[in-house]
Amino acid sequence: MSDKFLKRYLFASDFDQTLSFNDSGFVLSELLGIPVEDFNRKATGMAKLNLVQQGAELAYLLLHDPQFRSRVRREHLLAVGKQTPLKQNIELLYKILDNGIDGYHFDFFVLSAAPVEIVQAALAGIVPASHIFGTEFTYNAAGEIETIARATAGYGKVVRLDQLQAELQIGPDHLIYAGDGGSDLHAMLHVNGCDGLTIAVSEKRYVTQVAKRTVLSSNALAMLVPILEKVVGWQQPQIREFFESHGLLVQEWAKVRTDWLTLRPAETGLAESATV
Repeated sequence: MSDKFLKRYLFASDFDQTLSFNDSGFVLSELLGIPVEDFNRKATGMAKLNLVQQGAELAYLLLHDPQFRSRVRREHLLAVGKQTPLKQNIELLYKILDNGIDGYHFDFFVLSAAPVEIVQAALAGIVPASHIFGTEFTYNAAGEIETIARATAGYGKVVRLDQLQAELQIGPDHLIYAGDGGSDLHAMLHVNGCDGLTIAVSEKRYVTQVAKRTVLSSNALAMLVPILEKVVGWQQPQIREFFESHGLLVQEWAKVRTDWLTLRPAETGLAESATV
């Protein structure tokens, strides 16, 4: 087996609030003049009742909710993508991974539960459309969404990871996945089970408890830190030098561990929460 093959990795990232700042559903609601509170209430209710795979709430609303379905066309989804605020340096992240780091090559893909039109429009000219997978719809003659052809949410992300791994002939321990929320848990558990690397980019407890590393930053390049440490094997001085070579200074770098505890008096049963 060649050294080139041994140093090839698959890096997959979520989109909403991982590469972007806002959820696609919020941006679409604002575009349509629908109160964001309405979208949030409906999406939260579906998540609590487990009506759909986590992350697929927007797709379900577009297909079944009259407030959305009657008004949304493909051009609206493309417009949402163009209006979605992105984190910094996604294009540089893609180029660095594609060019390779110290002999390691990383195939970068985006797996999102958001409509694929939104993600492709948001990342146009940054990430090739062929490297972006999202929820796919079919449309009727009137331009309305008719069916969901494929949902890249929940376990759907695991299926797509398996397909990409097979196509690229990458070993299971050479998988890296970055995400921020409930729709990423299946993928993270799958990658952890394969002895791959998982990265959380939010402080949501159920995600940070599963992910092997957590990185919080408004810059997409920050996701490289666990990769440079765990895969490439660099120490902090080398990582700082690497960022500086790309015109970026590491201004703050704090490694903090947070333990979440609920303490309850043995006799009274009163609960007291504390963060240590």
